[in-house]
Amino acid sequence: MTHISVQPDGLRARVQEIVERPIVQNVIIGVILFNAITLGLETSKSVMASSFGPLVTILDTLCLMIFVVELLAKLFAYRLRFFTNGWNLFDFIIVGISLAPGAAAFSVLRALRILRVLRVISVAPRLRRVVEGFVTALPGMGSVFLLMAVIFYIGSVMATKLFGDSFPDWFGSLGLSAYTLFQIMTLESWSMGIVRPVMAAYSYAWLFFVPFILLTTFAVVNLLVGLIVNSMQDAHHEEDVAKTDSYRDDVLARLDEIERLIRERK
Repeated sequence: MTHISVQPDGLRARVQEIVERPIVQNVIIGVILFNAITLGLETSKSVMASSFGPLVTILDTLCLMIFVVELLAKLFAYRLRFFTNGWNLFDFIIVGISLAPGAAAFSVLRALRILRVLRVISVAPRLRRVVEGFVTALPGMGSVFLLMAVIFYIGSVMATKLFGDSFPDWFGSLGLSAYTLFQIMTLESWSMGIVRPVMAAYSYAWLFFVPFILLTTFAVVNLLVGLIVNSMQDAHHEEDVAKTDSYRDDVLARLDEIERLIRERK
């Protein structure tokens, strides 16, 4: 008996072409941004208690239904190839969390519905390139973070031994010293809030804090920024090369087609 497919490849190709259209992607971005507003309104007790509360809930559910339909369309169009794309898996997890039941045991998952806003990353090419550049930089950043950890450990031990007795709230233990040094690294109230009071008791304290700031804030942190920027530039370069190769292949294919037509006419 001959098997007749009820889901022909032509239909899958048509669905794939629809979900990849720029207008469809723009609509999804609009729904994501609108859903971000509705999720924010759900946090307002006055809004949810008013006559607009049920409408906000309906709109939130409608947005989720649109996301589910989009996801099902992609699953139908790509089949198992859907799971080979990291961004598709990202969307699948985000939508799956949004579908979690509202029982008390799943209250944390329900609170994570705001993660739907992150879907704008997967459908916006520019944002996607930023994230891909950041992920590419992670291996190099690991070495920098290890260097930072070593510096913080050494600094925490020194600060605890030097200033722990007089300033136990800031440098009474390794953990407190590490947190205080992190605050100093971010330059948040580091001078008037921490260093000057310490210098009032230990006039030589600047010999410790100034080199620490120069080493961490201006050297290691900028090294991290440099790695990320370099990775993003590499990602942009690879994209440009891919576009150039695609254009070249298209031109060569057209030239081959022209040559074939000329030979046929001869």
